[in-house]
Amino acid sequence: MELRHLRYFLVVAEEQHFTRAAERLGMQQPPLSHQIRLLEQELGFELLRRHPKGADLTAGGRVFLEEAKAILHSVELASQKAARAAQGFAGTIAIGFTSSAAAHPLIPGIIRAYREAYPRVHMALTEANAAELTEDVMHGKVDIGFLRQPVAQPQGIAFHELLEEEMLLILPAGHPLLAGKRDTSAADDSLPSVSLNALAAEEFILVRRHGAPGMYSNLIAACENAGFTPKIALEIDRMLTNISLVAAGVGVSVVPASMKSFHRESVVYCRVKDARPALLAPINLVCRSGTGEPTQQNFLKLAREFAGR
Repeated sequence: MELRHLRYFLVVAEEQHFTRAAERLGMQQPPLSHQIRLLEQELGFELLRRHPKGADLTAGGRVFLEEAKAILHSVELASQKAARAAQGFAGTIAIGFTSSAAAHPLIPGIIRAYREAYPRVHMALTEANAAELTEDVMHGKVDIGFLRQPVAQPQGIAFHELLEEEMLLILPAGHPLLAGKRDTSAADDSLPSVSLNALAAEEFILVRRHGAPGMYSNLIAACENAGFTPKIALEIDRMLTNISLVAAGVGVSVVPASMKSFHRESVVYCRVKDARPALLAPINLVCRSGTGEPTQQNFLKLAREFAGR
């Protein structure tokens, strides 16, 4: 028994006439009658009672008609579901992000845009540091990761830079380096500036080397080019913690500009002058190399377009 036999039978049952059914199916009447006969032989009973004016369903035919409709409906649903999955409109995607990357409006913007464009795709979200995210992507635990700067570049892993932003110095409110500088509010985009060499005596709070070596090493290099080796007061795991510790007076730090809304009542964000190399914080999307699942392909395409806008 084939699906076409069920479709042939369904049309004959609806038309109650072999000739009209054959016209509707775009075939000749004799082959259609032959196919229905073969179906009846396989089932072992008559589905239709033929007569000069057409054909009527038998008792068995009426029951079989309902089952045939259900089978064809299930096949259609299965086909639609499979097509959605093949096109990336259904399924599951695991997204990971670092806290500092998620603080930039780009990341929630991308995730929201993807949810709106692909509402049938379930999103599993997780937070980790850059090293953990890279490893999770490599082992297939996470499909897409958002991080600042790659901590390693294993084989089979691709990094796509979406944007780059300025790193800002954070000083506790009332710090001597702020003397004479105009106070700024959260709504004011004009920030005070501090020369890098003015920080030679300061103690820095930085993200651990394994968590953000790119931005960490850039700061060390810039300080050394300015004539001093920075004093490290503390190394922490998450960049958001930097700001709270600066507010507590533990030291100074640098964070991406998109984080300048945190603790504005107790810290002051400043631009850094004369830094070589420039202190910049990228946002990278990390995924496995190659084609990937359709859901991942769609996410990568949307993220690039969104970042481009």
